[in-house]
Amino acid sequence: MTERIILATQIFFIGYFVLLNGGYLLLNVLSLFSLRSYMRQRSEYGTDAPYLGIEPPISLLVPGYNEEATIRASVRSMLQLQYPDFEVVVINDGSKDNTLQVLIDEFELVPHPEIVRRAVPHQPVRGVYRSLRYGNLRVVDKDNGGKADALNVGINLARHALFCAVDADSILQRDSLLRVVQPFIEDARTVAAGGTVRIANGSQVRGGFLIKSGLPTNLLARLQIVEYLRAFLFGRLGWSPLNAVLIISGAFGLFDRARVEAVGGYRTDTVGEDMELVVRLHRYHRERRIPYRIRYLPDPICWTECPEDLGTLGRQRSRWQRGLAESLVFHPPHTFGARGGAAAWLAWPFMALFEWVGPIIELAGYVFMIVGSILGVISPVALSIFLLVAIGMGILLSVNGLLLETMSFRIYTRSRDMLLLFLMAVIENFGYRQLNTLWRVRGMWQWMSRRKHQWGAMKRSGQWSQN
Repeated sequence: MTERIILATQIFFIGYFVLLNGGYLLLNVLSLFSLRSYMRQRSEYGTDAPYLGIEPPISLLVPGYNEEATIRASVRSMLQLQYPDFEVVVINDGSKDNTLQVLIDEFELVPHPEIVRRAVPHQPVRGVYRSLRYGNLRVVDKDNGGKADALNVGINLARHALFCAVDADSILQRDSLLRVVQPFIEDARTVAAGGTVRIANGSQVRGGFLIKSGLPTNLLARLQIVEYLRAFLFGRLGWSPLNAVLIISGAFGLFDRARVEAVGGYRTDTVGEDMELVVRLHRYHRERRIPYRIRYLPDPICWTECPEDLGTLGRQRSRWQRGLAESLVFHPPHTFGARGGAAAWLAWPFMALFEWVGPIIELAGYVFMIVGSILGVISPVALSIFLLVAIGMGILLSVNGLLLETMSFRIYTRSRDMLLLFLMAVIENFGYRQLNTLWRVRGMWQWMSRRKHQWGAMKRSGQWSQN
């Protein structure tokens, strides 16, 4: 009986990893076809972003907490975006550093009395400022309430029908707005669209814009480049044709303000406010049978600084895992209605099985197979098969993500950089991904123990933004 249980457990863990990596390989195939179609459409416009003259105005919402290291470059880059009509609303969420004073000095801010409407709830506003140098820049100072609460203030102050949420430690490429707005122009059913987030560490920024992409010297940052490519290029790109994108990064997403207000704005009792809002938009429209589209586009690019130390990176990944769990639990698939579509009956179960409970199963699998091998109850052949599936297929997935990059945008043009990234795609599977699993399991524990929500504080060098 014991031998049968051990054998069944081996089969379960090996089967799970086959299913896990097989699911992502299928997404990879879907992404490949989607990317080919997108690149053909893109070639019709040429290398420049299409400018049609009918682009709707956009409100850029920039929530920030203790962002003095990068806020200058971020806001400066947004003010110089290639877009006909937009405003920038920076929301200082009760920062304890000099974020507000940096903004006042850099952009010549003066108090600007303004009535803040209450379409969605938020913490009290201390004051609103406008810039004497830039007519489309306003800054809001408010009591601390978290990122979601800060975004709700921005929604209430936004003057335009579309708003774009952008992290304060990020910079947009000059044509990012022109590209991310295209789904709203092409299809009136569009309620949200997101672009790609890339790592800014190691790149050169001048005048608020990235002028040269490069690789960071920090090993952790290099590993995250591969991870981000894998997550965006064949994760979200694979779901987009099915109208089943459940995550639009909080660092860069464009939304229909009226639809977001209709669902109540950002939810403040979750650390994954970006994913939760997108899942809620799916649910809202499916319940009411309102036609809608939520899109991911691979070439509107947002550059952001990633963590370069284990402590900060671990806290970030735990927070992401907790936000994922909260978003899925708040909106189980049956609440989408009988016509839940791919979002409810494909993407939700996929995310639940492989992303939500996946870290616990993965950790248990590693422990069981390795400890069992040491104790002699797991054969070397079974352990080899397990590692081949868990690590070998993981390498294949990472390499495929890089191949999609080389087939399309080639952000990293130097051969040396690409070779280094391919090396990262291999070595991340020997320690880094397992460490990520531990962090995500910790996030699950934090979710189950209902720890208090807070801003995800991160150590920032800001070096890339000072060139």
